[in-house]
Amino acid sequence: MRHFKKYIRSYWKLGLLSVLCVSLEALCDLLQPKLMSRLVDGGVRGGDMALVVRVGLIMLCVVAAGAMFALTRNISASHASQNFGRDLRNDLFVKIQSLSVDDIDRFEGGSLITRMTNDITQVQNFVNMMMRIFFKAPVICVGALIMVSTLNIRAVFLVVPVVICVFSVIGISMKLSYPRFARMQQAIDRLNTTMREYLTGIRLVKAFRRFDTEEKRFGAANDALAQRGVEAGRVMAVFGPCMQFFAALGIAGIIFFGSRWVSGGLMEIGSVMAFVIYMQQITQSFNMISNLLNQIVRVKASGERIIEVLNADALDMGSRQGSAVYDENSPAVDFRNVTFAYKGSTGQPALSGVTFSVKKGATVGVIGSTGSGKTSLAALLLRFYAPTGGEILIGGVPVGELAESELRTKIAVVPQTATLFTGTVKDNILWGRPDASDAEVRRCAELACAHDFISASKDGYDTLIGQSGVNLSGGQKQRLSIARALIRRPDILVLDDCTSALDAITESRVRQNLREYAHGMTCILITQRIGTVMDCDTVLALDHGKVAGYGSHDELMRDCELYRDIYRSQIGIYEGQVV
Repeated sequence: MRHFKKYIRSYWKLGLLSVLCVSLEALCDLLQPKLMSRLVDGGVRGGDMALVVRVGLIMLCVVAAGAMFALTRNISASHASQNFGRDLRNDLFVKIQSLSVDDIDRFEGGSLITRMTNDITQVQNFVNMMMRIFFKAPVICVGALIMVSTLNIRAVFLVVPVVICVFSVIGISMKLSYPRFARMQQAIDRLNTTMREYLTGIRLVKAFRRFDTEEKRFGAANDALAQRGVEAGRVMAVFGPCMQFFAALGIAGIIFFGSRWVSGGLMEIGSVMAFVIYMQQITQSFNMISNLLNQIVRVKASGERIIEVLNADALDMGSRQGSAVYDENSPAVDFRNVTFAYKGSTGQPALSGVTFSVKKGATVGVIGSTGSGKTSLAALLLRFYAPTGGEILIGGVPVGELAESELRTKIAVVPQTATLFTGTVKDNILWGRPDASDAEVRRCAELACAHDFISASKDGYDTLIGQSGVNLSGGQKQRLSIARALIRRPDILVLDDCTSALDAITESRVRQNLREYAHGMTCILITQRIGTVMDCDTVLALDHGKVAGYGSHDELMRDCELYRDIYRSQIGIYEGQVV
């Protein structure tokens, strides 16, 4: 609840206005049966047309006033609920950005999308419903009982048992429906995740013609959602008519006993008509309360899922403010006996006892087979994950003591999978540094060997890129990602197997350009190609998360069997000899 207090503080004035309007609207509704009773008993039966006209005009004025209060209530409720939803979505989005990669993996992308959209919409609609009918329903219910008692106290004993029975039905309905609606939201998560995976890998699905398999996966998730919806709807289908049944019994009782009271001279016909209308109002208020309580059940499930994300611990990027004090004589990057295992992993750690250091301005190549821990090493350096053991320092300062903004300023990364955003080519390059000039954009594109294919396009740097770069090849996306990192001019540049889609000639040109442009910049090249690391100042060879060798190319060829095996498999000849 503490997460929603600030929204309550933001919109309490609108809420108060809505409550006032709802209460006045309910009062107008309650006055009409009373006025109608007077019109029938005093005017129609007594033949007093002046009274009929006078009471009729009063009823018209009451209806008009009720309509105005209802209009004001709807406008204020709409404004407050829409702004509430907007603010909550913004806060949740900001929170998601601060989560660790572990938490993002735990929640899953599809689930986070559901929480950002469906769950917040449920809460937003509930706020709107609260401001529109939450207060009206009990005011109508209690007010109708009071009005009935003023007309004839006997009728109260007919209405109260109906009220007790209906509230009992509502309580049982809520208890049974909550777990069903919670499972329904989980089923929506699974459906969204399945659809998201399909859309992300649609090219692979087409390439392997796995349509039948994907249809079965989607069908299973869709059927599960439908089943959960049926289970939740079944509760509503059973208990809704039960409430209507008890309400109908109350109306039948009023008509039956009312006719007897009229015959005995204990009540007027207009009063019986008013009783029936009040009973209908009570029934309508029951329906509103029932809908609201059922909405509470759904909102409770959605609210808990939203709060689960808001309560998640943000990635601790340290509490330092401003610039850290760096030791110029310290290595740019220093791993000290670092061990790391992913949460939930049952196998060996992704990294185990990794120790190495990189001097400022040096270039280190990281090589190893698939699963050797190369990408995990980059993720730890970028502080996407925290090591489970050991320490990582940048410029002599532990990574955990650096503020996030400071760390991100010093390091730029070109990930293994190139990710582009909807917009122009220029927008995607400027994503690395928004204040860069057009000349810098072009220079970095040239360094990444991207200028030629960009200028060949009709719109050049203003060419629109589709979602995730669907209108570009893999190599083009990788070169734009490299240009985006270079324009940042970071102290440390991490290239995580980012040239895998380039041909050997283009890759060689990119590496040569990097050597010229990145002079004085610390570079970490993560790759599976030995040709990429041969010219590096030092090479780190990883094997199943452990350091198999660290040194120059020649040193590793002499001392590291793993490195020689990689060289032999990719090149085969070293200094004129078969190795």
